Amino acid sequence: MSVLIFAWGNPSRGDDALGPALIERLEAAVPRHPEWGDVTLLTDFQLQPEHALDLEGRSRVLFVDASVSCAAPFAFERIQPVRDFGYTTHAMKPEALLAVFRQITGGEPPPAWLLTVRGVSFELGEPLSSAAQSHLDAAVSHVESLLAGAWPALD
Repeated sequence: MSVLIFAWGNPSRGDDALGPALIERLEAAVPRHPEWGDVTLLTDFQLQPEHALDLEGRSRVLFVDASVSCAAPFAFERIQPVRDFGYTTHAMKPEALLAVFRQITGGEPPPAWLLTVRGVSFELGEPLSSAAQSHLDAAVSHVESLLAGAWPALD
C-alpha cells in the first residue's frame, strides 16, 4: 500500500500549524514502523492544483488541516472529487484537488479522507495552543491506527 499524507497550514499562525505539526510527529514515527509500508509525508502552506500529481500511484490519501469549526479533537471523513470552479490558490479544497487529478489524468483519484483537527487560536506569531496540542495528540494516534491497518472499508 502506498499512502500519501498531505497536510497544510501556516506554522507561524498558531493552531494553523496543526497539519504541519502532525507531519513532523509522523516523520519521527515512520522509521520505527516499517510495518506501515510505503508512507509519503508532504506539507505545504496551502493546496495547489499542481499537487494533484502527488496523488498519482497512491492507494490511499489522507489530507490533514486545522479547523475552527469541527468537533474536538478532530473530524475524519471520506471525501470524493468535487469540481469547484470557485477555488483560488488560497482556498483550494481537497475535494477540488481530487477533481483536478481526474481532469488531468483521465483516471479516478485514489480513495481519500480528510482529517480536520480542531484549533482555537490562529494568531500570527503564536505557538500551538494547549487545546490544539491535546487535539494533535489524539489525531496522531488516529493516523497511527490507520497506518497500522484500521482504514475504513472502501465502499
